[in-house]
Amino acid sequence: MEVISFVAIAVGLIIGLGAMGACIGIGLMGSKYLEAAARQPELMNTLQTKMFLLVGLIDASFIIGTGVALWFATANPFLAQIANLPK
Repeated sequence: MEVISFVAIAVGLIIGLGAMGACIGIGLMGSKYLEAAARQPELMNTLQTKMFLLVGLIDASFIIGTGVALWFATANPFLAQIANLPK
């Protein structure tokens, strides 16, 4: 198989697993936020601020992973190294 096919598989895994991890993390955090807000409604504003901050950080890590994956898909740095290998 060529390197481009491995890169396509890797890009799909990076984006897919990153999206799945971000969705699971945000879902768990949202459920814990609702549980905590139901137990102590007076802390809801403080908890909401912290939750939105963490949602932004989780989404940022996924977007960075997507950017790196798309960079590998379009401007693949590994092709130049393989072209220089002795045959």
